[in-house]
Amino acid sequence: MYTLASLPALFTAWASGTATGLGLFAVVGAQSAFILRQGLMRAHLLSILALCAAIDAVFIFASVWGLQAVASWFPWLTRAILWFGVAFLSWYAVQSARRALWARGGLQAAQHAVPSRRAALLGAAGFTLLNPHFWLDIMVVGSLAHGFDDARLAFAAGAVTASVLWLAVLGIGSRLFAPRFADPRAWRVLDGTIAIVMAALAIRLACNGLA
Repeated sequence: MYTLASLPALFTAWASGTATGLGLFAVVGAQSAFILRQGLMRAHLLSILALCAAIDAVFIFASVWGLQAVASWFPWLTRAILWFGVAFLSWYAVQSARRALWARGGLQAAQHAVPSRRAALLGAAGFTLLNPHFWLDIMVVGSLAHGFDDARLAFAAGAVTASVLWLAVLGIGSRLFAPRFADPRAWRVLDGTIAIVMAALAIRLACNGLA
């Protein structure tokens, strides 16, 4: 049971969790690139952000409650996720490269190619759950949270706060940059950049898996 006397410790744990979460999550990786592109297309952005925030929250708290033990019981699970991630990122890199090389039209054309809500949500879930870096970040948060003893859930809440803040930045940023993507060349640059990022991540994961 928390009391007024425990509030400073809870706030410290929450602030530490927020800072840690921002340090871990605030990077432009596979999930971030996917969200930015969907936001620029105005394709189910709020649903995607809500799903990503919910997944982050569930697994952050699960890590504090014992997800690390599950990973130690099933060591093969980490490797399976890694290779699924390599395949998924490689496929998306190829799709992005194809759009960069052969797609025509700007923002209006992209909006005509908007995927269904189900497809967009499946993509968001895939970029989150099939990303080994996501699991590594979650495990780090869980490990650090236990250093705060009774305030560990406050630390987890701080990490969730960081996740929501970063997702909000991605969502708002994609809307602010949308007018620039009326030019077809901007889409080709974006898709080319995404293809490079995805391919680099896939190669890096594959090297880690073979090491």
